[in-house]
Amino acid sequence: MTHDLCWLIHGYESVTSTMDVAKRLALLGARDRAVVVSAEQTAGRGRGGRSWHSPAGTALYCTVILRPSVAPNRLSTLPLIVGVAVAEAIESICGCGARLKWPNDVWLGTDPDNAKVAGILVSSTIHGDSVTHVLVGVGINVLTGADDLPRGATSIQAATGVASTPDDLFDALLDRFDSVYLDFLAAAGRPSLAGWRARAALLGEVVSVEEAGRSITGTYVDIAEDGGLVIVEPGNTIRKIVAGDLMRGPRLISQLG
Repeated sequence: MTHDLCWLIHGYESVTSTMDVAKRLALLGARDRAVVVSAEQTAGRGRGGRSWHSPAGTALYCTVILRPSVAPNRLSTLPLIVGVAVAEAIESICGCGARLKWPNDVWLGTDPDNAKVAGILVSSTIHGDSVTHVLVGVGINVLTGADDLPRGATSIQAATGVASTPDDLFDALLDRFDSVYLDFLAAAGRPSLAGWRARAALLGEVVSVEEAGRSITGTYVDIAEDGGLVIVEPGNTIRKIVAGDLMRGPRLISQLG
């Protein structure tokens, strides 16, 4: 079926992973803005191969196939602008502000220990100097009960009390995705990240980033135009980090008391 915004939607009741199905479709020539959506994933995964599973009908699982006409080195902002689309879709459903944790998590609610409501996984296939296709996987906990959520996670219903449906959220997501993706293309992969900065979780705090087996600690001060995390290390050394796992860092002595 075709969505009003020219999305071609492939809907399933259950799949191992929407990323797996989307990969097969992309290799068969599926067009830009084809979407795989399923009511259930039996072997879903997130960043770093982490599992992502919840009871059927309680979460939104989808993967978007993109064929953006941008240089491969311009794809780095894509997880962030998709994060903005996910946050805006959630906000339109629940009326509460969402936060974005670099590089690809969405937080919701007031419990800092159980805030992850959504995750984004981006995989690209590149040939030479051209992008062949990009897969953007999105998982959002919508109605998942507290007993079915992994440690650190929440759902829209658990965090806000709003009992929307995955279908309603899917429509909202495609609407927001359409807008940010067109901006991404128009800006040749360097769109404004103002919407991301406005929702940035941990901005201004001391953070630690696990990068290639080492830990880097500093004050999180900004996001670069290419989506990199900018921190100021002790001694005022400015560092840009392009990949890693972000977490709250140790509190400085000046912050204690």
